[in-house]
Amino acid sequence: MQYVELNIDGAIIRTPKGTSVLDAAIEYGICIPHLCHVPNLSDMGACRLCIVENIVNGHSKITTSCTLLAEDGMVIRTNTERIRHLRHNIAELLVAQAPNSRAIQDIAVRCGVTHVRYPFHNDDCVLCGRCVRVCTEVWKAKAIGFVGRGKERHVDYPFGIRPDFCKQCENCIQICPMTIKPCDGPMKEGEERLCGNCASQLILANETPGSCVWCKLGEGFACGRYAQ
Repeated sequence: MQYVELNIDGAIIRTPKGTSVLDAAIEYGICIPHLCHVPNLSDMGACRLCIVENIVNGHSKITTSCTLLAEDGMVIRTNTERIRHLRHNIAELLVAQAPNSRAIQDIAVRCGVTHVRYPFHNDDCVLCGRCVRVCTEVWKAKAIGFVGRGKERHVDYPFGIRPDFCKQCENCIQICPMTIKPCDGPMKEGEERLCGNCASQLILANETPGSCVWCKLGEGFACGRYAQ
């Protein structure tokens, strides 16, 4: 097996060629918040939470670490002020869009969101693509997929009808972050809010920013660290 070495937050990381920067960081205990990434499924960078700075010839390029393959000599910064600001805003938008997911509530807390500046909605999908990928790549069924563009984009069966080749395995449901309800139960329409009940999980994380402290904020939706 061929290995490459890269610099992540000042640490020299040795990882097999073809590994994503996100997986390499997780393996070495470097915390990069993520939602759409699922170990052993292809990555699409849908949620944008795993953004990092890729330093090339002294210039910084922001990209999703799940879709960025590790290369020899690569310099990556995962926890700069710029990245924290952008990631905070992404997490804030996600929890405003779908507050009735404990997974998303936990991600928001992990990204330092303490209040939400955007109007709350009560969407039941954030287009993370987990369900589509597990259906296509694990079960080889291709019974669901993305339909439409822009605001009309959503996940559905072909022509809106469950096909005969759907295996009814319900893996698409089990892997969806929206199935993990808030601890206090679903929020009623008009009463959506930032939960914040798990903020105490950040005590250790605040002391070692950027390091994985095995907090419970990613356990529910199979954070890459728990899936190893």
